Amino acid sequence: MLIARLIADPQNLETRLDAASAALEAEGMPVAAAVMLDFCGDVLQIMLPEGDPATLRRVLDAHFAPSDLLVSAQEIEVPKLFVSDMDSTMIGQECIDELADFAGLKEHVAAITERAMQGELDFASALVERVGLLAGLPEETIATCLSERIRPMEGARTLVATLKAKGCHTVLVTGGFHHFADPVAEQLGFDQVVGNRLAVSDGALTGGLVGAITDSSVKRQVLLDEAARLGESATSLATGDGANDIPMIEAATWGLAYRAKPKARSAADGWIDRGDLTSILSLFGIPRDEWVAA
Repeated sequence: MLIARLIADPQNLETRLDAASAALEAEGMPVAAAVMLDFCGDVLQIMLPEGDPATLRRVLDAHFAPSDLLVSAQEIEVPKLFVSDMDSTMIGQECIDELADFAGLKEHVAAITERAMQGELDFASALVERVGLLAGLPEETIATCLSERIRPMEGARTLVATLKAKGCHTVLVTGGFHHFADPVAEQLGFDQVVGNRLAVSDGALTGGLVGAITDSSVKRQVLLDEAARLGESATSLATGDGANDIPMIEAATWGLAYRAKPKARSAADGWIDRGDLTSILSLFGIPRDEWVAA
């Protein structure tokens, strides 16, 4: 059984569903049932007895974009583990780009960041290059950047608080830095943080890092390790937006791409392109009256 849960523009929804069903029939994937979920009224659930998940995502994207979508080959339930990227996923900024602005280097650093997130550059080498450009920047600039520039993505607090209330363990894992991730995690309510550490000497950034780099392989391993700790039956959800999130997204029971780069989007089980982060709660069948205000 394949299950798709979809949130899209309600206008002409039935007409578009008919067209999508015909397209799926032509692919040899007949729709068994399509209903609006009683407990999440804006969510359309489509069920098919069999088929290819990638084909289902492609057809639904063609008929309903922009949408919020989750495709699953198993029953959808609230996950026991939630692992998320930070920059441009849980917060609306790329921390290193904003920090670079204080050094007058934002345009240059942001261009490298974009290429790394698109998967055009090796993440680790791109990170080392960008951090090196920040050498000499006063450490106190980070606090200024946090207070003036860094803001949670809409719905982030409610998403984390609600999942935790449902018994989900939450981990913020980032290719960014603990200087930013620790306060962001505290603000949003994450249980655990994994990230990189900026080297500091005499009150200024040295342009280096302390310890091993948190890259795509580390993100994936964090998800696998935490899932194993919770037990082999524990289901997991991963969210991210860039190429370095792909291994983590693919390793999770359900991987969702949030306003993502094309490579990350195509690797995921679904995406959030239309709503804010609370759309994830609806896709997992959590009614609005059970959301935790934060």
